Amino acid sequence: MSRCMAMSKLMFAGALLFAGRRRGGTTAFQLYRQSSATASSAFVTASRAHHPRLPTTSVTTSSNSFPLRASLRDLLEGGNNNARSSSSTAEVVKSTPPTAPTKAAVENRIETTTLPINDNEKTPKTQPLKTSPSSSSSSNSILSISDSYDSGNGEFVSFLIADGEEDYTDVIVHVNIKPDPYTDLEQKSHFQSFSFRSTINYNSPAIRGIFRDKKSIKVKYIVDNASDASYADAWNGASIFVTKKSTPYDADSWYRTSDTTYENGVLSWTHVHELNKEDNGDSSAYFAYFPPYSYERHLGLIAQCAESEGARVFSLGQTVEGREIDCVKVGTGPRKCWIIHRQHPGESMASFYAEGLLTRLLGLNDKWDTVSEKARELFTFYIVPNMNPDGSANGYLRTNAAGSNLNREWYPSPSPPLAADGSDTSSEMYDAPTIHRSPEVYYLLKRMDESGCDAFLDIHGDEALPFNFLAGSQGMSVWGKRLESLHGAFLASYERANQDMQAKVSYDPDKPNEGMTNICSNQIAERFDCFSATLEMPFKQCWGRPAGWGPERASQLGASVLDALCYVQPHLRDDGDFWEGLLDEVSYDPDKPNEGMKNICSNQIAERFDCFSATLEMPFKECWGRPAGWGPERAGRLGASVLDALCYVQPFLRDEGDFWEGLPVEDAYIEPSSKY
Repeated sequence: MSRCMAMSKLMFAGALLFAGRRRGGTTAFQLYRQSSATASSAFVTASRAHHPRLPTTSVTTSSNSFPLRASLRDLLEGGNNNARSSSSTAEVVKSTPPTAPTKAAVENRIETTTLPINDNEKTPKTQPLKTSPSSSSSSNSILSISDSYDSGNGEFVSFLIADGEEDYTDVIVHVNIKPDPYTDLEQKSHFQSFSFRSTINYNSPAIRGIFRDKKSIKVKYIVDNASDASYADAWNGASIFVTKKSTPYDADSWYRTSDTTYENGVLSWTHVHELNKEDNGDSSAYFAYFPPYSYERHLGLIAQCAESEGARVFSLGQTVEGREIDCVKVGTGPRKCWIIHRQHPGESMASFYAEGLLTRLLGLNDKWDTVSEKARELFTFYIVPNMNPDGSANGYLRTNAAGSNLNREWYPSPSPPLAADGSDTSSEMYDAPTIHRSPEVYYLLKRMDESGCDAFLDIHGDEALPFNFLAGSQGMSVWGKRLESLHGAFLASYERANQDMQAKVSYDPDKPNEGMTNICSNQIAERFDCFSATLEMPFKQCWGRPAGWGPERASQLGASVLDALCYVQPHLRDDGDFWEGLLDEVSYDPDKPNEGMKNICSNQIAERFDCFSATLEMPFKECWGRPAGWGPERAGRLGASVLDALCYVQPFLRDEGDFWEGLPVEDAYIEPSSKY
């Protein structure tokens, strides 16, 4: 078979060479490449119109093959003088220009300059030059890369048919991540998160040729500019998400690749594409740093909230690109709690967190919940599910449409030494927030000043640390025993409610009075003298927890925050030393020491096994101090909730040391009483 294929390739090459001599030397090859270039121009121009961040560049395949072999590969990868190739069809450029191209060939040509390849470089680099006008495209290409969808970000660079020559892969694809708009304050263009679609087209000449007997092909994807990312070290230990669904917005369909690696400055992984030849269709997959959360899904969530009893949806104002900054107001409680999400648009887990929080708080899944009902009584919530919808839709990592990192726009700060135009600005102040550069923060802060704030959370994702964690406002002047105790009590309760949360790992806290006042949670703590924190979730798997961290568990973490907020609510504005004790709880009057009745079950079990043993009682009457409706359903939920408490005390059940000295003061034993 391989000998026959080789012979057919040579015969095809010979025929083409013969035709080339009739047209003047190697002009046939050159004309083919020029025509293929026209297709590339069509894709670049069309994609730029749909996705404005696509730069005006051309692409070149990487190949160290001999000229004849490169030409054969080029032909097998799709395209001819009459049919244009799709986005990933690349031009193989020879070091010498065509000898006598026709006028039509010159007009249809994309000019590229291939630079010398260094020993450490795997692919040639191209200098961006002018592209030709757009033209139609066809399905002759073996592979296409697209990011022209909500939150998409991925730019095709080049590809190579390996045919099993490297790591048993059939095709190697090189892509780049597109940068955010330039930030004046930080003086850089961030990039890290990405999401793109890759489609293998079985109708291409290569699939019907050298891959015609294959049922699938293995593709290796390489991110060439990974080493230049904002947090390049964070690629270590990362695992890229993939879905084979026809849409990238089915959160449950995403799973992590098992062979993601970061070596020599490039990020890579492989994927096996099935070739559905019988179905006469394409084989696609989506890849992402973390599964995307679309603006359409956001609007759907907002619509659900608007239709929910007890919620009011309103707009704080409009973004740079004119999208509404949606806010959901819920509850009638005395304490004002603001929770905002996704200041950094590439951190899509924050949107899933917001969805979980709102679903539980409003009962959008038709499940009645005592904790959410209690939360609505204790708090008036202001929840902003997406602070940066412009950046989210455009596939940015950290900025809005104006190039502002919103989490550095909460207060004026010193300007960078030099402005973008090179002028000296070292003595000036960077004004923030402003209605032109950061309207998202400007409008929200204005509304917060009107409503007040007793508790605040800013929900984010962290590229490097494989943990869920809380970052406090230790560097602000208001930080003291009160805020420290609130921070500790909130975090301890959160750990009990959801084991994906942990307290041991976080950012190194700022030194006293050295916190950055332009960072959101710091500014809110200082402005309102309240509990304020940044909650971070990982892009990576959660260390120390079962595998499977992703959208669903981010949503569950959002739902669980209500437990922690209800726990600290009584102390948010407590001016006393609340940390020294808790309020009395209601129970039976306890027996005096050594006077318990041994024939009572829990007493006998405690005596017999020297173990934790208790009697749990539930009322026949309504629960005092709780909403009406105590009955079978809430009794069932109380039974389900006992698992949280059991898991919390399990490490200490047979601990013979003084473990109680290490427990938070909120967990201290309270002498009960039957008086109420």
